Amino acid sequence: MFLSNQGILPHVDDRAEYIKKAVKARDSYGLVFDDIKKMQAMKQLQAIEAGPNPPPPGTVFPSESEASAQSSESAVVPYADPISAQRNNPTPGNQVQLLRKAPTMPKPKWHAPWKLFRVIAGHLGWVRCVAVEPGNEWFATGSADKIIKIWDLASGQLKVSLTGHVSSVRGLAVSSRHPYLFSCGEDRQVKCWDLEYNKVIRHYHGHLSAVYSLALHPTIDVLLTAGRDSTARVWDMRTKANVHTLTGHTNTVASVICQAAEPQIITGSHDTTIRLWDLAAGKSMCTLTNHKKSVRSVIFHPSLYMFASASPDNIKQWRCPEGKFIQNLSGHNAIVNCLGINPDGVLVSGGDNGTLHFWDWRTGYNFQRLQAPVQPGSMDSEAGIFAMTFDNSGSRLITTEADKTIKIYKEDDTASEESHPVNWRPDILKRRKY
Repeated sequence: MFLSNQGILPHVDDRAEYIKKAVKARDSYGLVFDDIKKMQAMKQLQAIEAGPNPPPPGTVFPSESEASAQSSESAVVPYADPISAQRNNPTPGNQVQLLRKAPTMPKPKWHAPWKLFRVIAGHLGWVRCVAVEPGNEWFATGSADKIIKIWDLASGQLKVSLTGHVSSVRGLAVSSRHPYLFSCGEDRQVKCWDLEYNKVIRHYHGHLSAVYSLALHPTIDVLLTAGRDSTARVWDMRTKANVHTLTGHTNTVASVICQAAEPQIITGSHDTTIRLWDLAAGKSMCTLTNHKKSVRSVIFHPSLYMFASASPDNIKQWRCPEGKFIQNLSGHNAIVNCLGINPDGVLVSGGDNGTLHFWDWRTGYNFQRLQAPVQPGSMDSEAGIFAMTFDNSGSRLITTEADKTIKIYKEDDTASEESHPVNWRPDILKRRKY
């Protein structure tokens, strides 16, 4: 069937070849093209501002139009000078093209202020961690009283208390793929609880000191833990094998988070660095050294390919996958223990002094500051926020605190843009030094 035209090459499509070459050129030399265009525009602008050079005194020249006509006539190829043409016929379009657009600061989106909605008491020690179940029906908290308590999200009623840890519980995570709850604590233990029987079914042994943070991979059966032995460990959930030990930090690893896209693991440490890890190789891909003080919390944005990190010096936003610095969120002058973010772009930071700061993610505008009221009978020094999370709807903020309570915040339904206007006074231009 095809034997007759086997040796004949297909017809070359000139249009397709031209498009292919244009795309390749743009891809390889796009920045160069842009620089050339900028330089040409600057030269034209300078020429327009400078005007025509005056002739030396005492010389007599034919008029400019006659000279240009003569030169263009005598030339082999007639030539028209675009700069002089623009100078002689200035049009608004030319002016607009040549003038560079001034950079503008985007106005922050209006967010309703948040208010305290419910206070839940029940723990007998500092409440150190919180995790919301994927079905959004209940949440779990872990405390210095060694007990994990499970609460009904709608009513705030206690459902179950789980005992088994022999020291403070520091990290919790609920699996979205199995009926399992994972916990870690200062007793160096990492436990897997079966929520159908409310019993421990697995232990993960290996950490040499207290385990401070724990995360689950969203798509594969892998568990990540991090702690005071300066390592993060990757565990096979089913076989309990220590797949990787992620070494490189020189101090306590305070926070570990996990996502399906690269980088799959990010850790924040008291050695002031943030590390991005290659899960397959078990090696560090990148170390971010911008923070000057210990990093106690890192968190992924739920929809954008970005993450944030919290430290007493600044809250910083970064873009994945290479960890490109985006902007600083300055003003929370406290030891920032935890961060929370909801799909509306509300970032919340919780301080060791009980302060809550609410930020607009895109612009870094601090639209609200709250001081959490302490439980009656507690000292003011016990106002400290250790952990926080939004529920899966993003409409409830759950914080766990040093006064042994759990506080739930919600948006103020009565607020409007008129009653709580955006008081936006940006810097001249945000400095992006580090």
